[in-house]
Amino acid sequence: MTARVHAVAFDVLETLLDVEALAGRLEEIGQPAELLQPWFMRFQRDSMALTLSGDRAEFYPVARQALRTDARHTASEDEIDHVLDGFRELPAHPDAEPALRRLSEAGVAVGCLTVGNPQNTAGFLENAGLAGFVDDVVTADRAGTWKPAPAIYHLTARELGAAPENTALVAVHAWDCHGAKRAGCLAGWCERLEGRYGDVYTPADVHGRDLTEVADRLLQLT
Repeated sequence: MTARVHAVAFDVLETLLDVEALAGRLEEIGQPAELLQPWFMRFQRDSMALTLSGDRAEFYPVARQALRTDARHTASEDEIDHVLDGFRELPAHPDAEPALRRLSEAGVAVGCLTVGNPQNTAGFLENAGLAGFVDDVVTADRAGTWKPAPAIYHLTARELGAAPENTALVAVHAWDCHGAKRAGCLAGWCERLEGRYGDVYTPADVHGRDLTEVADRLLQLT
């Protein structure tokens, strides 16, 4: 039997890297740690809205504006800089390194698909000890559109040297897996963040409790 998965692209924020570390920076500028999730969700929503309206969404300007709004304009620009600087120091989730290593050692092309810019994302991966397992980083900035537009998944497959039907996206977000499936790719969903896969989305090809389990199950697809 022939392995079906030739390339795997991982979402970065929340899937590989732990954004909860930013909660401490919010507290350091006098904001509640609980602001993290609504701010991160506003940032993603606003970026998608800009993309859908035909504009280019840039990571830091949109993240900055979202934080201004959710902090009710009580945070200074220097304080916002302090929080945004934390993106460069995010730690990896414990299951990230073994999952990437497993796929790399199996001969699968490994990539990252993220909303950040290439330089910052490379820095995230280097600082988190993951860069050695990653063959390419595809970003929304590079693709000219944000997930879940089909073009970004197709570009990822091309850059990793595989056909879409042999390229899998791995994410903790069901909507991202849905986007990959609708683009003709495979998808592996990790339940770490959401617990249950939303029934409004196209089912992922494999599910797993952690990224390692997802990686193993993707390798078993034939």
